[in-house]
Amino acid sequence: MDKFLYISMTGAKEAMDAQRVRANNLANVSTNGFKADFHQYRSLSVYGEHYPSRAYAVGERPGTDTSAGTFMETSRDLDVAIKGEGWLAVQLPDGSEAYTRAGDLMRDVSGLVTTGTGLPVLGDAGPVVLPEYEQLTVGVDGTLSVRGLGEDPQALTEIARLKLVNPGNKQLVKGEDGLFRLREGGIAEADPNVQVVNGMLEGSNVNPVNEMTAVISHARLYEMNVKMMLAAKENDEASARLMQG
Repeated sequence: MDKFLYISMTGAKEAMDAQRVRANNLANVSTNGFKADFHQYRSLSVYGEHYPSRAYAVGERPGTDTSAGTFMETSRDLDVAIKGEGWLAVQLPDGSEAYTRAGDLMRDVSGLVTTGTGLPVLGDAGPVVLPEYEQLTVGVDGTLSVRGLGEDPQALTEIARLKLVNPGNKQLVKGEDGLFRLREGGIAEADPNVQVVNGMLEGSNVNPVNEMTAVISHARLYEMNVKMMLAAKENDEASARLMQG
């Protein structure tokens, strides 16, 4: 009896964990640059003093879907989308570096360029700071050029260049904050081949239909495992009555 009770117990637990993964994907279906997490189940044998005759269920997050989301035109001068492979570099509160595809950039009152979540955007020489301007252009290589207040309409001054990296998606791992970091730690080098498109944003790559279908499937799997645990309890009670008789 204890064999299938243990399988059912671990199966129900992993089904709940899978629901959290899918629910997080669904919650970020409208988040710019968000990458959906994968989830899978496996059965593993229980090893100990005796033969591995028992098994348990385990859920895993084998990786993240790094495919591009749908591009949306905004015509906003500080919106950028990565063309093809590549990432924007941002600075975390602890001073370390992380990478994102969310290009909804903003300029705060001090001129610091940040992501929509408030993280400083890095350039080749550190966090990007823009002066007040009447016109801003973003080159395909991430170069930021501005025409200052009251300056000649034909005058554009290059201020900074966004740090664009492409260490390879297999070298990156996604954190709980949705940002990516190098799997082995460290800082990725800027890649001059990465290009951006100005006035556009990359949306989430979450497929809401697939995620909703998975949520329903996991809910049914959880219910099935709970029913198996109840069956194990009933079998145990029946066995106890037979022993008492």
